[in-house]
Amino acid sequence: MRIAALGEFGLIERIKRRVKTDRSVFKGIGDDCAVIRFNADKYLLMTADMLVEGVDFLRKDEPFLVGRKAMAVSASDIAACGGLPRYALVSLGMPKRSSVGLADGLLEGMRDIARKFGINIVGGDISRAHRLTLDVSMTGVVEKRCLALRGGARKGDMLFVSGALGGSIRGKHLKFTPRIKEARFLVTHFKVNSMIDISDGLLQDLGHIMKESGAGVVLYEELIPVSKAARRREEALYMGEDFELLFSLSQKEGTRLQRTNGNFTFIGNIVEKAEGLRLIDARGKKREVKPAGFTHF
Repeated sequence: MRIAALGEFGLIERIKRRVKTDRSVFKGIGDDCAVIRFNADKYLLMTADMLVEGVDFLRKDEPFLVGRKAMAVSASDIAACGGLPRYALVSLGMPKRSSVGLADGLLEGMRDIARKFGINIVGGDISRAHRLTLDVSMTGVVEKRCLALRGGARKGDMLFVSGALGGSIRGKHLKFTPRIKEARFLVTHFKVNSMIDISDGLLQDLGHIMKESGAGVVLYEELIPVSKAARRREEALYMGEDFELLFSLSQKEGTRLQRTNGNFTFIGNIVEKAEGLRLIDARGKKREVKPAGFTHF
């Protein structure tokens, strides 16, 4: 069997089944971050993200923005778990004929995000490669009471997103700011039942919450905030690379959020697993949709 037939998430599940961890690991493969038992009050968060030329950015893209994105996507994973990013290791693969200016531009972009969020770049690796490749491994910390994972959604929960969705390929995917501030507001003021950052599309990433939580979802199509950069509503459902927060709160907590903060948009509800994923349009017509979006294979 070829990997293309297995698919990206099938490959992840195959790896997950074969990897065993000891009790120091609170949460391993299958969430935005690995969660490690650290001390009495906090968990250590660990994540890694790889950017490859031709897949995650183009050769013509500004090196500063490419470097910035490389650091931001890992910080976004930390945010999705409710944590604060602290340390980063950067691995860089570059074609032999690359200019020093390219390396400088990438570093300045990474430093831009690092400065904004107090991230220390502490090492990494450099290698020759056929295509420009950046890999950022990041660690962060989160108070145990503030940890948010994909698997805590419960029937009756209200589902919210930060920001607007769709059209990200037209610039946002290189210029977004990870929602660390927003995530910290949520986890320190509310009991967040589940959370993920939208990297592969709203429906795709919603599917991860559904799978890990053993739940179904009803989405209200007209409530989904669509970016001005999106050319059609479907882009808000499937395009990905928005790096907005998607999270669920109990009815009580969700109502309190709506009363106290208008920066998050209610888009649906968590329902029984048997109901699957359903989209309700402006006329009240309900249709079943699949948790599809971007995949690498």
